[in-house]
Amino acid sequence: MITPVDPRFLVEARAFALKFSCEACAYFDEGTGGCGNGYPNVEHRNAELESAPHVVFCKEFELG
Repeated sequence: MITPVDPRFLVEARAFALKFSCEACAYFDEGTGGCGNGYPNVEHRNAELESAPHVVFCKEFELG
């Protein structure tokens, strides 16, 4: 899911300590930097909300 980053989204993401990038996912393989389920993850890695026009949420994300 692609979600635009606007001021309201930034406020809510900070307030709820939103975790959504690969590095926070249980399926993230730190050794390879890839997804343990084999999905492409370039758009989900090290997402910087303040500088991104949008974020891409992964359907397989599981808080790790």
